[in-house]
Amino acid sequence: MSSAQWSREEIEETFERHQQLVVEIGQSWEWARYGELFTEDATYVEHLYGKMAGRKQISEWIASTMDTFPGSEMPFYPVTWYSIDVEKGWVFSEIMNRMKDPGDGTIFEAPCITILRYGGNGMWHNEEDAYNPTNFLPMVQGYIQRSHELGTISEDARTFAKNMNWALT
Repeated sequence: MSSAQWSREEIEETFERHQQLVVEIGQSWEWARYGELFTEDATYVEHLYGKMAGRKQISEWIASTMDTFPGSEMPFYPVTWYSIDVEKGWVFSEIMNRMKDPGDGTIFEAPCITILRYGGNGMWHNEEDAYNPTNFLPMVQGYIQRSHELGTISEDARTFAKNMNWALT
């Protein structure tokens, strides 16, 4: 007999809804809607930015972050794998942070390990993201360089490269 508080189906349906909402947000760019996925007292831990507490702070933080390069050019977050721990109500996943097409179909992406802790009623109580900046920054640099070569580079990307002291060739 399982002592799990929630069923695998309930957790998996929430994760599927999560993925669908991220696709919708990637198209509409209404990142504040991301907070809809969380309980009022949820926490979000992002190792570079720190800990956000509460749905409102999560929504405000992610909207601001995604309006700033490189987030502003990162509309795709495909899930490569996930696993559900029903006993704990956790979802472990690898989500690719994928940049928009620079103009030739080249894919620039870096992995992020995301842990979601279920809070019931179709919402998460916690999200924690972990990624390696030594993988992420070279991916962004490659994206900027390719966009430069193709003549599709944005001013935000050009400014980011300049601030990072990256030469565009």
